[in-house]
Amino acid sequence: MSLLDKFGIRHPIFLAPMAGVSTPELAAEVSNQGGLGSLGLGASTIQKAREEILKTQELTDQPFQVNFFCHETEALDAEIAQKWIAQFDSVFASFGSHPPSTLNCIYPSFKDNDGFLNLVLETRPKAVSFHFGLPHPHQIQALKDAGIITMVSATNLAEARAIEAAGIDVIIAQGIEAGGHRGIFNTKFDASVKTNNLVRLVKQYCSLPIVAAGGIMNGMQAREILDLGAEAVQLGTAFVQCKTSNANEYYRKALLSKPLTQVTASISGRPARGIINHWHTDIDTPNRLDAPAYPYTYDLAKRLHAAASKQGDQGYGAFWAGSNAAMIRELEAADLINQLVLEMMS
Repeated sequence: MSLLDKFGIRHPIFLAPMAGVSTPELAAEVSNQGGLGSLGLGASTIQKAREEILKTQELTDQPFQVNFFCHETEALDAEIAQKWIAQFDSVFASFGSHPPSTLNCIYPSFKDNDGFLNLVLETRPKAVSFHFGLPHPHQIQALKDAGIITMVSATNLAEARAIEAAGIDVIIAQGIEAGGHRGIFNTKFDASVKTNNLVRLVKQYCSLPIVAAGGIMNGMQAREILDLGAEAVQLGTAFVQCKTSNANEYYRKALLSKPLTQVTASISGRPARGIINHWHTDIDTPNRLDAPAYPYTYDLAKRLHAAASKQGDQGYGAFWAGSNAAMIRELEAADLINQLVLEMMS
């Protein structure tokens, strides 16, 4: 069975599940146009996640995926945290604010308990995908028993092999060009493989279907990746500018200014590619302090962005974007899907 038949969709185009940016409206528009819509729920509470899934199901009767984070929850290293916080004293002060006294674990992992699993089993979306690692074996089995398609991001061959060995259905091959968080299982190293090379590697050594993600902005690029062995492509940055995304006006303007991007771990504690701003130019110096673990670091970044933005400075925002963000086009979701399909056929 082809991947399109497996999902019940017309086009090999997936919307990347972007936490904080994806909406039920955007997911539904992509699904209704024949692609696979998505909800990025890794930063949501169980109640908020339920509301978004149910809203999406109201807006479309077509398949869509939901996505969760599978990081290993770590205890906060107080010494590292205090040193990290202290370096921002003057920055917060310049915006008439104060840094937090400690950092909070603002995002739970799917692995922490079965709350999100039970929600997925209750609402039955077509597919569920995971970032930063694998769910527990009993969670994978429960999803398989329910007939829900499972997908996990791989950034290198070892991760892809682990995904296949765990009984997951689909590998999302996330190249270094991808916007947002790297899906690396282990934050101590990143193979940084380009999308096309990663697809070749996974195709050579694994037998699971591959969805390619990273740097894909038009149908010609998609066609090239599909010809290498991927069965579908996943795009995120290209859809952020859509009116139905949750991106604010500053994020949209930044995307449309032909920006440059770079990977940083200083915003969240995990490597992520975004539009170059204060984090890249001021914080990511060669002698940068060790950042606290994810998502504690993100807690400070969000507070700093809130304080700075009130004073008109958007330079501490997390404006995630892929390496080809300068190729973004101002098209709404349905039109973008249609344009991609035409380009893929030409």
